[in-house]
Amino acid sequence: MASEPQAESVLHANREKRWVALSSVLAAVLLTGMKVVVGLLTGSLGILSEAAHSALDLVAAVITLWAVRVSGQPADPEHTYGHGKYENLSALFETILLLVTCVWIFYEVVKRLFFAEVHVEPSLWAFVVMGVSIAVDLTRSRALARTARKYQSQALEADALHFSTDVWSSSVVIVGMGLVMLSQKLQIVWLAKADAVAAAAVACIVVYVSGKLGKRTIAELLDAVPPELREKALRAARVQGVLDVRQVRIRKSGPEIFADVILTVGRDLSLERAHDIASLSEAAIRKELPGSDVVVHTEPVETGQEGLLTTVRLLAARHGLGAHGIRVYAQGERFCLELHLEVDEQLRVREAHDKVTQFEQALHQTLGRLERVVSHIEPTGDSSATRTSLPEDEEPVRRALEALCVESGVTFNPHDVAVKRVGDELSVSFHCAMDAEASIAEAHAMTEQMEKRLRERVPNLGRVTIHVEPPEDGPGPGLPN
Repeated sequence: MASEPQAESVLHANREKRWVALSSVLAAVLLTGMKVVVGLLTGSLGILSEAAHSALDLVAAVITLWAVRVSGQPADPEHTYGHGKYENLSALFETILLLVTCVWIFYEVVKRLFFAEVHVEPSLWAFVVMGVSIAVDLTRSRALARTARKYQSQALEADALHFSTDVWSSSVVIVGMGLVMLSQKLQIVWLAKADAVAAAAVACIVVYVSGKLGKRTIAELLDAVPPELREKALRAARVQGVLDVRQVRIRKSGPEIFADVILTVGRDLSLERAHDIASLSEAAIRKELPGSDVVVHTEPVETGQEGLLTTVRLLAARHGLGAHGIRVYAQGERFCLELHLEVDEQLRVREAHDKVTQFEQALHQTLGRLERVVSHIEPTGDSSATRTSLPEDEEPVRRALEALCVESGVTFNPHDVAVKRVGDELSVSFHCAMDAEASIAEAHAMTEQMEKRLRERVPNLGRVTIHVEPPEDGPGPGLPN
């Protein structure tokens, strides 16, 4: 959902676009009326062709006003990309109208040049009307072009092209009438045809501009976009963490730009990190293509820099298993794996075994030099019924830890001892101090020995979790013997 400032900005843009489109309609009405009157009074085909041109401009301006109003409506279930294409349709319709007008103008030009004599009577009013037309057209074309650039509106751009075309065509008509007047004064007959030639020049200008507009309009209706637009999105999408940009699809709907992007990221990244990368990429694309609607999809791929343990854990997670306690044993050029796999404790032995077998087969396919896999299956314990232990449950554990300190000759200061009952077993967790400079391997070996000796003293012991931490003062204990 758009924020309030964004919604207010959209409303302001729609109001400004509608106002400039409405003012163009009023200007077209004024120009068309003046040109028709003066054209009929003077008999000038150039002015009448300009009147026809302005009449079509009036129709086009009305269509533009309608298209701008409709395109400003928000997306709905039938138009999920909004209503921006109405502006493209409006521009295409205007192009067709102009080309039809040009056909009529060329027909009249040929008839007047070769088959019929039409007397043209230039007058001061004709020049005044065309001068006013140029001034109005110039003002409107600039206003339309400015608003079209500001809001990327093709409908307003089409209207701006029409009015700017009128500036040049009106200038050509003035030149044509001037040559007709000159022919009457100098008695040069062929100059009398200058009006028809001016009309042909008007038509040529209109055909040229309409052709360019029509080509662009059809391209946008067919979802074609300039290559540089895609290149901008492609460059912007390559933020830190992106391995490759697999796909960039751009489409325009009126002034709006929609971008669908597929990125590849390392499969060992967390979901949160992958989402952050996608968000950064979206923001970078929006900065490069202001106002665009961007959707980024990330695909995990192997980076080529993954360690063996990371590969095993990722493959286990893909099969719905938790892997830990992974050990690798080299056998010449090949190796063996031993690991613990956590499965849903509600599974039966056959179901759990089938699940682990599928994982082991995938391991062999992925790790070509793998000789043998030995998996220890254990329950996750997610749904086990846990209840608070009784004092008689905790006391044997505490006595066993104290005895372990005495026997090993090492004070590892067991504390924060917690005992929980899970079914018929006791789950134990505690903290112990250890030399801050010891390696993780040494720390793990020490906790394994602790766990082993603890199990010898507490028969019904289940899960044991030992948290190691550096001592507050001085070196920690070594390993128990």
